[in-house]
Amino acid sequence: MSMSDQKNWRLIVMVNPMVSLLIVGSVIGAIVVEISPPVPGYLLYNLFYNGLEQGEYFTLITPIFLHFGLMHLAFNSIWLAMLGSKIEQQRGPVHLLLLVIVCGAASNMVQYSWSGSMYFGGMSGVIYALLGYLWIGHKLRPATYESLPNGIMLFMVGWLLFCMTGVLELAVGIAVANAAHLSGLITGLVMGTIFTLLSTKKHPG
Repeated sequence: MSMSDQKNWRLIVMVNPMVSLLIVGSVIGAIVVEISPPVPGYLLYNLFYNGLEQGEYFTLITPIFLHFGLMHLAFNSIWLAMLGSKIEQQRGPVHLLLLVIVCGAASNMVQYSWSGSMYFGGMSGVIYALLGYLWIGHKLRPATYESLPNGIMLFMVGWLLFCMTGVLELAVGIAVANAAHLSGLITGLVMGTIFTLLSTKKHPG
């Protein structure tokens, strides 16, 4: 790696520290899944059983860092970098972390309630939330929120609906956490609406 490449990476991390930390957390989660399968099962078990009873509320978020395979990790990291960096640069790292915590916990709880299974993981519920947050923010306050690339919302919603048909799972055996994706999108839309309207009241025009 050249000196210029190293400087570029340092700049990206400095500008987007929270996104960088979330991606590092996802990499660690993917490694844990790969080298020690019983550990994620224990963490997921604690998500809705021992964890909450023992006051370990952080376990509501645990599944978002668990990734099953390189492709799963790579796609989620790319989307997180693209969407999360927009929010972090616009609203700050603390604001992004708040969104991740709230939307991650909400999508995890909905997924568990819908499926009855504790074996799920990944950042995709949060990614759908960030997508919804940015989309509605631009619709309500275009002067403040940068628009998403053309067609990205249509593509992501189309992919969500396609996955909900069950065709993908039947064809290639890949289980998709559809409830987490849908609830993440809805949660992001709601939070985006709330924060945009609050921001409008503070800074009208």
